[in-house]
Amino acid sequence: MRFGVCTDWTMGRVLADAGFDYIELNAAAHLKALDPEPAFSGNLAMIKQCPLPCEAANCFVPGHIKITGPDADMKALQTYVVTLMERAQRAGISTIVFGSGGARRVPDSFDRGEAYRQLVAFGRMVGPVARRHGVTVAVEPLNRKECNIFNSVSECAAYVREVADENVRLLVDSYHWALEKEPPEAIEEAASLLIHVHISTFQARKAPGLEPCDFTAFFRALKRGGYDGRISVEAAWDDMVKQAKSVLAEMKKWLAAAG
Repeated sequence: MRFGVCTDWTMGRVLADAGFDYIELNAAAHLKALDPEPAFSGNLAMIKQCPLPCEAANCFVPGHIKITGPDADMKALQTYVVTLMERAQRAGISTIVFGSGGARRVPDSFDRGEAYRQLVAFGRMVGPVARRHGVTVAVEPLNRKECNIFNSVSECAAYVREVADENVRLLVDSYHWALEKEPPEAIEEAASLLIHVHISTFQARKAPGLEPCDFTAFFRALKRGGYDGRISVEAAWDDMVKQAKSVLAEMKKWLAAAG
């Protein structure tokens, strides 16, 4: 596996020296797909200068751009996605994480069947655009406190299969998985769709090693499913500069213990 951290380019040297492989950016904040080119060009220069490659980005769609409900606008979504994917390609980003709980949340009293159809239509629009720019979208399960749809690995896997596009795949996040109390088998059964992983502790959502957390079942499920891709720390830190090496060592310890 390759290990990264959700942060920005300012931590590139620290994380490179600690032994990490890449950085995961914030798509909305760093690619600035809603803003003119000059707003992005300065960020692009910093991304290119970063000592670690910026290979992934999360926070795909801002919460005020709705994918479901009466305010969803596929034309506006497509315009946003085209710009973001083009900028992702220029930045060297090959994976975009589709959590975006605010954007995909089903409005109260809105028909859930219609919301699901909107999400499928969105996925089928996104896939070809992503493919043209060498990007894969990873659908992230979010626990039900953060979003009211796509809360489990199994539910997201079913969605990915229905979208049926090779550039729309699955993410597993240890925190959401644990909070939703899904069995390890859910990860194993969806492993053929898995393209990206997020990790944090189960209780306070800290970086691995910063509070007691047994990752045995999580890493074992990844290994049994044959996953050997990226795994990003998406978590709270006390001091990233001081803790980066120990956090990486903690993850490698659990990976080795998984067999």
